Formats: sequence, C-alpha cells, structure tokens
Amino acid sequence: SAVGRGPEVPFRSEAYSISAIARGKELRLTLSALDPAAGPPAQDLVFRFGMSGSFRLCPAAELPRHAHLRFLTRESPPRALCFVDPRRFGSWRLGDAWQPERGPCVVSEYQAFRENVLKNLDDRAFDKPICEVLLNQKYFNGIGNYLRAEILYRLKIPPFEKARTVLEALKEQEQERRKKDPSLTLSKKVKLRRENADLLELCHTVPMEVIMAEKQLLDPEHPDNYSAFKNWLQCYLVPGMSSLRDRSGRTIWFQGEPGPMAPKGQRPRKTRCKKSPELKAEPEAASPQVTPRALKRRRRAAAKPLKSEEKEEEKEEQEEQADRPRKGRARGRRAVTAAPASPEAPLSVRRSQRTSARRGQGAAPAV
Repeated sequence: SAVGRGPEVPFRSEAYSISAIARGKELRLTLSALDPAAGPPAQDLVFRFGMSGSFRLCPAAELPRHAHLRFLTRESPPRALCFVDPRRFGSWRLGDAWQPERGPCVVSEYQAFRENVLKNLDDRAFDKPICEVLLNQKYFNGIGNYLRAEILYRLKIPPFEKARTVLEALKEQEQERRKKDPSLTLSKKVKLRRENADLLELCHTVPMEVIMAEKQLLDPEHPDNYSAFKNWLQCYLVPGMSSLRDRSGRTIWFQGEPGPMAPKGQRPRKTRCKKSPELKAEPEAASPQVTPRALKRRRRAAAKPLKSEEKEEEKEEQEEQADRPRKGRARGRRAVTAAPASPEAPLSVRRSQRTSARRGQGAAPAV
C-alpha cells in the first residue's frame, strides 16, 4: 500500500502459489510461480507481526484498513490475501533468513529449545526474574506477554523469582528422568510428563492449546472468536489478578506474591471486575447537562494511560459541575447555552418551570 513501511516486493507473476512456515514469532512466506520456466525465481518474505499484525483473505474491492501488503487472486471477482497491521508494529523483510538472535521455536523445535535453555543456565540472562527471561527470544522464541502470564500462573511460580533458581531445578529433574526405569513404555512416559509438566514443557503445550483452538476459532462460522479466547485465559487480564510492570516496562499479571526480585517502589494493582448492568445509575440520575462534548472527553480519558486516569476523572467531574446551571453565575449560564445536543428552552424558562414544579403549581411542559 502507499503507506506501508515495508520494502517493495520485487515479484511479479500472473499465476503463483504462496506457502508458509512459522518459527517462533516469525513467519516465512514463499512466492513461487506456477510455471518455474517462464516465471520469476521464488521470492521469500519473513514477517514479524508485532502486537496487531495478521493475514486476512477478503474481496479485493473491500480491502480492510491498514492492509499494507496484498496478494491478488485471479478469480472473478478477485480476492486479496492481506497483511493487516493497524498499529504498524509488524514488519517484513526480503529473504529466507530467520533472525540470528532467535533460539529454537518452542512449538516446532521443542527438544532443541529445551536443550538450548538447560545447557546455557550460566548465561547472565538468567540472573533476571523468570517473567523477564520468558520474553528473551534467544531462549524462549515464541513466548509473549499473555503466554508468560498463563504459564507461570498454572505452575504457581512467582513472576519475580530468579530465573536460574527456577530452571536449575528442571535440570536436576531432567537427570532423574534419565535414571528412571527404562522399562516404562512411551505412553506411560508421556502420561507422567503431562501429570507433572514443568515450565519448559508448558512453554510448548500452552501455545499448542491456542494453535489447536484457532483451527476452530478462526472458522468464519465462529465470528466471536475473541470472546472464546478471553474465556480460555486464566490469568492474563482476568479480573481479580494482580499486575506489575517489569524492568522492561511490560505488564505481568499474576496471583499471590510477586517474588523476591519485584521492582521496588511499585505496588501490585488488582484487575478490576467490570460492573454489572444492575450497578449502573438509575435513569433519574442521568443529567441533561451531559453533553456530547463531555462524552468525547470521557472517551479520550479511557484511551489514555492508566497513570492519568484518576486525574482525568477528577478534571471531568469539575468540568461537568461547571457545566451545570449555577444560580447567579454567568459562567454557569454560558456553559449551559453552549450545549449543542438539542434545542432547549431558555435558562430563565427552565428555572421557572422547576420552581413551579417544586411548589406544586403544575408540571413543567415537555420541551
């Protein structure tokens, strides 16, 4: 697209196929002409998705917003396979090389991933809290923010426990497993591992749960896939859980104590439960002075960082109070007459109506 930040793709073919393979947090697409003799050579692209990147297949005449790269079909009407990234944190680059600093994939290269972690526990990277090390793609390629919270929660591991302390215990367990009775069948070994899964095993099985679920959740007949994903979450963004910011500025959700390496000067915040409809104010409490301008302020405040929410709420309360009619104050009169919501009776008429209603001299006519 005209606003896409990625490099131009030097591949032009009237008929071609697209294949893909994933490794950790990267995806490699290969564009291949159906007629290799007449078409251009194959072209590889490696994608990183950031926080909001995804692929979507849609009619070419109805491209979604932020479709930064499009692959068109030859159908009539044509469709487009689009790389959609609203936040533009994602990217693509030409070539087939994976990023060199990324370790084995936790999903597709589990055994190599496990060995890579256990044989490098002397690395200074493991001096950090386990929640921060789980985001280190050199050792945990594929683990992101919500996955680390879910993994640690299931094992009841404090997020700010020292990583080496947690993982050295796994190294000892690994040695004990090799000494166990060799007569155990493979199915019994698998059963024992499932019943006593460790942190590295959950780094494999928990992402696999999401991948297997997505085969159903991404079906067009299941449009409410995000609500199903939220129901799957046990810790991340779940009401009642605590949260802290780690030293890289990322938020970790957990339950219980944070651990001995928790950042100083921070207090865990509880994720609030959403209010039920029964707790909302009654209709009589709604004030006609809540103008569209005030509603816009509320929306802006909801989109701002958490640090400024309390200040914004106080500011809005003060502004709303200033917008209400105050007897004998010109400022109050100006604020009321500036409301653009709908035509209203003059201030003096409304005051007389309210006064007469209080005295029982008659109900105020509808405006």
